Amino acid sequence: MLIRDQMAKSGDRLFRWRSYLPLAFMPFILWSVLQGEQIETQFGDLTGDLIEGLAILMVAAGEALRIATVGFVPRGTSGRNTTGQIASVLNTTGIYSLVRNPLYLGNCVMYLGVALFTQSAALTLAMAMVLLFYYERIIAAEEAFLAEKFGVAYTDWAARTPAFVPRLSGWVRSDMTFSLRSVIRREHPSVYGAVLMLFLVELGLHLLGGSVEPFEPEWLWIMAAASVAEIAVIFIKKRTQLLNAPGR
Repeated sequence: MLIRDQMAKSGDRLFRWRSYLPLAFMPFILWSVLQGEQIETQFGDLTGDLIEGLAILMVAAGEALRIATVGFVPRGTSGRNTTGQIASVLNTTGIYSLVRNPLYLGNCVMYLGVALFTQSAALTLAMAMVLLFYYERIIAAEEAFLAEKFGVAYTDWAARTPAFVPRLSGWVRSDMTFSLRSVIRREHPSVYGAVLMLFLVELGLHLLGGSVEPFEPEWLWIMAAASVAEIAVIFIKKRTQLLNAPGR
């Protein structure tokens, strides 16, 4: 079996568990939190604050990329399905005209942002290597599926569009309008998860990591607001049709 075929086969298995990837990082994040604010200890408060700000910006940028992707795609694509590959159409416009895997790119930026927020260079580098190994295989599986289903249309698009590093030229306007309802319905777990992870790291650094700085109460308000919003969205999804959009 060719190496790429082996990667695709393992990618099919990993694909089903991709939503649980953050849980696999939890023990390592906890270990990093227990080490305290390493960068701030070694390089001073200003450097530590700059790193934390950069980390939050990375998480926000990763989620923004996901929102910009999900808001313009039709139903049956770019979903959270775990049973197997699904693609009713081939997305090649909008964000997909710049990079073939914008959702996975957004995930990587978010995960690395959370790792950097712990102020652990070791965790950030280790997570980068794990993400490369993990998504390389999932992408190989998806490429095999899309090539078989869409044939020349896929190979032509893949030939001109990078897999993971966006090409800023060649933008093609999406043929669909942005759907906020679709974004809220599909992305609320990701948004809430990002806020929760940052909150837990910040809380852990103060309770377990020995941070000498007081815990900022703004984090409690942010977490409370995010929790209320998450509960409200879940209720609306289950009890109403308000977030349903035709074709999305």
